[in-house]
Amino acid sequence: MLIHLSIQNYAIVDHLDLELRSGMSVITGETGAGKSIMLDALGLALGDRAESSVVRPGADRADILASFDVQELPEARHWLAQRDLDVDGPCILRRVITAEGRSRAYINGSPCPQADLKALGGLLIDIHSQHEHQSLLKTDTHRRLLDEFSGAQELARQVQLAAQRWRQTHQALERISASGDDQRARHQLLSYQLEELENLSLAENELEQLEQEQRTLASAGQLIAACAQVVELCSESDAGNVLSALTASLQRLTAFQSQPSALQEAVSLLSSAQIQVEEAIGELNRFIDHFDADPERLQQLESRLDAIYSLARKHRVLPDQLPALQQRLLEELEGLAADDEAVEQLSEELAAYARHFENKAAELSRIRQAAAGPLAEQVQAQIQRLGMPGGRFEVRLSPMTHDEPQPFGLEQVEFLVSANPGQPLRPLAKVASGGELSRISLAIQVITAQTSRIPTLVFDEVDVGIGGPTAEIVGQLLRRLGARGQVLTVTHLPQVAAQGHHHLYVHKVREAEQTRTAVSFLEGDARVEEVARMLGGVDITEQSLAHAQQMVTAAG
Repeated sequence: MLIHLSIQNYAIVDHLDLELRSGMSVITGETGAGKSIMLDALGLALGDRAESSVVRPGADRADILASFDVQELPEARHWLAQRDLDVDGPCILRRVITAEGRSRAYINGSPCPQADLKALGGLLIDIHSQHEHQSLLKTDTHRRLLDEFSGAQELARQVQLAAQRWRQTHQALERISASGDDQRARHQLLSYQLEELENLSLAENELEQLEQEQRTLASAGQLIAACAQVVELCSESDAGNVLSALTASLQRLTAFQSQPSALQEAVSLLSSAQIQVEEAIGELNRFIDHFDADPERLQQLESRLDAIYSLARKHRVLPDQLPALQQRLLEELEGLAADDEAVEQLSEELAAYARHFENKAAELSRIRQAAAGPLAEQVQAQIQRLGMPGGRFEVRLSPMTHDEPQPFGLEQVEFLVSANPGQPLRPLAKVASGGELSRISLAIQVITAQTSRIPTLVFDEVDVGIGGPTAEIVGQLLRRLGARGQVLTVTHLPQVAAQGHHHLYVHKVREAEQTRTAVSFLEGDARVEEVARMLGGVDITEQSLAHAQQMVTAAG
């Protein structure tokens, strides 16, 4: 509920701090004292549009702060928690409007869009006046109130959840199905490409081995010739060869009887060189004797390599990357097959959600149809008591024509009213008279107060155009509402004012250079005097005081 309202430099209000309580608080005062200014300022804290003209002349900005106790409001606490705006203690909504026309909004000290103030404010307070905060003008509220009246809130939540799941599944299925033709074409291409790669059957390290063998066979002639030339230079050339030179060198050095020790290392190295040359000649001869320069094998190698290179160029990868490519294509093909399975699974889930929705929505419809009549009868009885004899009220359930499951069930719920005999029933939002609308809203709130989610109700002059016994009934109804939560009502009628649990008196304070608005809590004799003033005008008589005392005592 609203526990504190602070207004600074707004219109003719210099500074105003109000500590508000549960129950019914009446707000009275002389015309022009600023009663509606309080509610207008509260509306700004709840997200109403602001103009620079609301700033008090001479001030640079207006500052409005409204504090709410949300401990018993799970929806509001959930809304705050979702946005990381929840704090320990009261929830504080703040609005700052500068003289230049700029506006800033805050929730619990954090800057926020104006729309967030409006959204959160709709969970905290409902202002019944000729302003925007009349949630009863919205068919969404009509549906919610009917469901709360019938005790079907949980069933309505299940219907909404079933429709949401159906829609999410349907969207997922559409996304997969929309790409069906493309997927089939891709599946066909992948299958063909994988078949090519599987037919190629490139083994691990095969490419490196093939390239090495191909290079060897391609240069077979030059290789044999080079080997033969080396053999000749090392051992067969009559003009002199390496082996003959080494043999002659060793013979010369070892021909002396006494060989200096300094030459022994040289002799040893030449002997090793002779042995190594002889072994090299043997290896070369064996290679020449056993080398198979098969032209058919060379052709096979070149054909195999050409197939590998061609497929690599086709896929724009390096030849040694073909195995990895094959694995990627295989995984993608398996993924497409999984999508086909997903389509089948999603189709089954979609049908199951549709059946679940139909069952729950049909049950909800039966409950709504059973509750629509009693709710209409009770509200109609109340509006007739509230100065609209012959007034009619109807809860109309209109079947929806949508083929798809809708979050709010199978029908649209709308409140229709006829304020006067002979007038046709019309949507509640089209009731022209603000006073009639306020009283109709009051009647609806009285009936649904036990289940209403909004704890704070504000009624701005709901008594316009009524008097006598009807005014007393309005006061009694407001007091009944206040007993279950918090009601703030601006009134000109003493019959309503006398019913309040608390009494706020708005008056002007005239100072040397300015006039400002002030608010006082009235109790005891002061309250009786205010009710007497409302009864008798400027002059308060003993009779008006006695009558006022009787009214206040009877109320409470």
